[in-house]
Amino acid sequence: MENISIKKTRIARLSVFSNSLLIAMKLIVGIISGSVSIISEAIHSSMDLVAALIAFFAVRVSDTPPDSRHPYGHGKVENISGVIEGVLILIAAGVIIIEAVKKITGGHSLPEAVWIGALVMLVSGIVNIIVSRRLYKVARETGSLALEADALHLKTDVYTSLGVAAGLGVIYFTGIVWLDPVIAILVALFILKESYNLIARAFAPLLDTSWSEAEIKDLKTHLSGMKVDFHDLRTRVAGNYRFVDLHIEIPADESVGNAHSYCDMIEDKLKDIYANLTVTIHVEPCSRRLKTS
Repeated sequence: MENISIKKTRIARLSVFSNSLLIAMKLIVGIISGSVSIISEAIHSSMDLVAALIAFFAVRVSDTPPDSRHPYGHGKVENISGVIEGVLILIAAGVIIIEAVKKITGGHSLPEAVWIGALVMLVSGIVNIIVSRRLYKVARETGSLALEADALHLKTDVYTSLGVAAGLGVIYFTGIVWLDPVIAILVALFILKESYNLIARAFAPLLDTSWSEAEIKDLKTHLSGMKVDFHDLRTRVAGNYRFVDLHIEIPADESVGNAHSYCDMIEDKLKDIYANLTVTIHVEPCSRRLKTS
């Protein structure tokens, strides 16, 4: 089976390469045509490139083994990268709106080579569909928030690129030039919404947010299936790493060796179910007999 770290790094590198290529295409066509909507897309893709670079380094750092200063690992680096990426998208949206408003207030002119711009936007949308799907696939397989954030960037780029392509097509056939900056503003508003969602999702685990209700319910089901008498269950997430600590009851007359083996059994079974899991168990004595699955 391919190493998870290698898989994450490889797909992050692909995102960096594809974004670099698309930025070059959009900038060249945007400057030649004078289309503010194409230039706004180039700015959007530039932020995507920065985000892809952040994700590339984040996934490498997050998989670094725990050390003396970071005994719980480096998983939250992915959450930090997600917050940074979200802020970058906000900045990109602001720049796009400013440029579009300048275009509206400064008068309208028909962009040149509109059909070339529409073609570039269409190609950009297709490329990002392919890359974002691969990013989402690896993100789900590895639980990587950084890759999921990068995939979200490209997903927004798909919608905005296709929207710009359609708008340029309308401009070409109708000559309604004010559509160009209006499309750019609509692109920016869409980006603002997506960036807010990303920042909210990435920031929450930095406060040691617990697993979702559905995940906790699933965890309790597995513990009950192992006939574990437990309480004070706590969970948290750090990047693609998960943590669980709980108190379990062991008969007071049970040997330390048996209690230790019982805890190891619980830990091993949970780790078989949940990837990148760390389990901490506190043992408390009780009068009941030890239950085994």
